[in-house]
Amino acid sequence: MLHPDTRSRETRRLPEHGLAEAVSLAAALPNLEVLWAEVVRLPKLQPGTLFGSGKVAELKARIKADAVDLVLIDGPVSPVQQRNLEKEWGCKLLDRTSLILEIFADRARTREGVLQVELAALSYQRSRLVRAWTHLERQRGGFGFVGGPGETQIEADRRAIDDQVVRLKRQLDRVVKTRELHRAARAKVPFPIVALVGYTNAGKSTLFNRVTGAEVLAKDMLFATLDPTMRGVVLPSGRKIILSDTVGFISDLPTQLVAAFRATLEEVLSADLICHVRDISHPETAEQAADVEEILASLGVKPGVPRFEVWNKLDLVAAAPREALLAQAGARPDVFAVSALTGEGVEGLLEAISTVFDEEKTDRLLRLAFAEGRRRAWLHAEGVVEDERQDEDGWQVAVRWTARQERRWRELPPA
Repeated sequence: MLHPDTRSRETRRLPEHGLAEAVSLAAALPNLEVLWAEVVRLPKLQPGTLFGSGKVAELKARIKADAVDLVLIDGPVSPVQQRNLEKEWGCKLLDRTSLILEIFADRARTREGVLQVELAALSYQRSRLVRAWTHLERQRGGFGFVGGPGETQIEADRRAIDDQVVRLKRQLDRVVKTRELHRAARAKVPFPIVALVGYTNAGKSTLFNRVTGAEVLAKDMLFATLDPTMRGVVLPSGRKIILSDTVGFISDLPTQLVAAFRATLEEVLSADLICHVRDISHPETAEQAADVEEILASLGVKPGVPRFEVWNKLDLVAAAPREALLAQAGARPDVFAVSALTGEGVEGLLEAISTVFDEEKTDRLLRLAFAEGRRRAWLHAEGVVEDERQDEDGWQVAVRWTARQERRWRELPPA
C-alpha cells in the first residue's frame, strides 16, 4: 500500500492519517493481506511513472523480494502510469477509485446497488481506454479489476462498454420506478423520516441497531453498510418515526460513484431530520465532518432541513478530553455526545428527536383546484385536515399543521 504525499501544506489531511484510512479500505476487501504500507513523498509528479526512477527501482526490489501480487496506490493513477508501473514491477496495480469500486462491488446486495456499481465501474473503465488493456486478461464479472479470466480487446472495448451502459441504464430505470412507487407509498404514512449520515465507520449502524433493535451489519470496517436500511422506531414520547441507516461517505469519493450515492441517499433528500454521526474519537473528525458536509451539499440536500450532530464513540475518548467534549456538546442544542456501543447519551438524543416533531402547529385555509387531487389526498393522509368544503372551483381546506408538514406539502408536485 502506497500513499503518495502530493498535497499542499494547506490541506486539511495529514498523509499518515490518509495512509491509515487506505489500509482500512484494503482490509475491507476479503482475501487481501497488506504486507506493508508507506507514505511516499513526491516533490514532483512524474507523468510516465508517478514516482521518480529511483523510487520505482527501490519499490521494485521490495515488491520482488516480498512476492507482492498487487500494489495499491491511494490516489489517482493515470492509465499511462498504471501501464508503465505494472510493466516495471511485474504485478497488478489498483488506484483509490479502483479499490473503492471493488469494495462496493463486493458489498452491494440490492438489485439497484449492484446495477449502480456496475455502471460506475464501466464509466471508470471507459475513461481509461487510452491505453492498451493487456491487464484485462484478468478481467472478471464484466467490470472487476482484481482477478479472473477475460477477453476484452482494445478495438471492441468502447463499443462493448457503451452497449453495456445502455443496457444497465434501462434496467436501472425500471428499478428506480419501482423504488419511486415504494417511496410514494411511504409518503402516505404520516411518520417523519430521520436519516443517519456520516463518514464511513463513524458508527451509524451501531447506533441504528441500538435504537431499533435491528441486526444490521456493524463492524469496525469501512463501508460495512452499503444498501440503505429503514426501520420504524417508537420514541420515548410515544411518537413513531422511520429511522434510515445509509452508506458512509469518504474523502476523495470517485466521481463515478456519486450517482450511486444519489440513488441510495434519496431517503436523506426527503428526510425531516438529518443526524450527522461523527466518530468524535478520530484524530481527523473535523476533516471527516467537512467532507460529509461537502458531499451532502453536492447531493442537493436542502440547507433548511433540521440537523443534529451526534458525537459518537465517546467510550473511546480519554477522561480529560471527554469532559471537554461533554461541555461543548452541552452548550449547543443541536449536538449530542453519545456512545452507541454502551448506550450512553442515546436516550437524550431520542428525546431531542421527539421534541423536533412536537412543533407548534398553525392554522391555514387552502384553496385547491379539482386537478390537485393528489395534494388533497396527501393532506388527509397526514391527518392535518380540520374542515373541508367543496364548491364549483374545487375545495376549501382548513388545515392545522407544523412548519415541517407545510414545507413538505409545498414541495409536492401541483397535480
